[in-house]
Amino acid sequence: MSLFCCPVCGGPLRREEQVLRCPKRHSYDLSREGYVYLLPPNQRHSSAPGDDKGMAAARRDFLSKEYYLSLLNTLCSWFLSDSGDSPVILDAGCGEGYYTAGIYQALMSQGRHPRMAGTDISKFSLRIAAKREHSIEFAVASSYHLPLADQSVDALLNCFSPLALEEFHRLLRPGGSFLYVVPGANHLWELKQVLYDHPYPNEERETPYDGFTYQTIVPVDGVITLERQSDIHALFQMTPYYWKTPKAGAERLAALEHLTTQISFRIHIFQKR
Repeated sequence: MSLFCCPVCGGPLRREEQVLRCPKRHSYDLSREGYVYLLPPNQRHSSAPGDDKGMAAARRDFLSKEYYLSLLNTLCSWFLSDSGDSPVILDAGCGEGYYTAGIYQALMSQGRHPRMAGTDISKFSLRIAAKREHSIEFAVASSYHLPLADQSVDALLNCFSPLALEEFHRLLRPGGSFLYVVPGANHLWELKQVLYDHPYPNEERETPYDGFTYQTIVPVDGVITLERQSDIHALFQMTPYYWKTPKAGAERLAALEHLTTQISFRIHIFQKR
């Protein structure tokens, strides 16, 4: 039985060959890579929503070189210590699956038996994610209409993705954990200094959410050095700055052969009440 539910009727989905089918016979083909498309037409805002092919490839290329390994290791440490032996875990807005696959593999290496799913609105990202780890279920879906049953998830990860609190609360079991990863104040500060004449730090705040209890905020800070222009461009292309940087700033960045910059993340950890 799949972790996913039918986006039309809400019924459970069962795998039959290369198809997921619910009791009412609604069916969804599994792609060649292994993900399933569970985004109804009325939830699409374009023919290909989410990150485009270039952004997905840039994220894959950059993260595969372990520039953000410190964040992945911190997430893995939390799941190893707090998620139990057979957790059900959802990565909502999983992108190309770097953190999803890393957490799954860390749990498996310690003899755990996780069931994991990842969702994202970008089919291009999920093509990469599904190739990265075949034992995780991946679906194209909106974070605001997640195709999973009520109270079916033990832990939910949301890493730089839309914050759909009502859906997250619906999916989590009582006492379940929600990990919300956001950039720290000085994340990519030196990159921003190249791109903008007057960069500003990211806002950091502790925001309580109805239905959740704050557990802690885990900081992850460091410095990375990118030694080639292709890595600098991949980092640029996977950020929101790619779409809103003045031409002069983009040209300054394109002229660099190496870049040293701060990285800074904050992992806000909540428990469902």
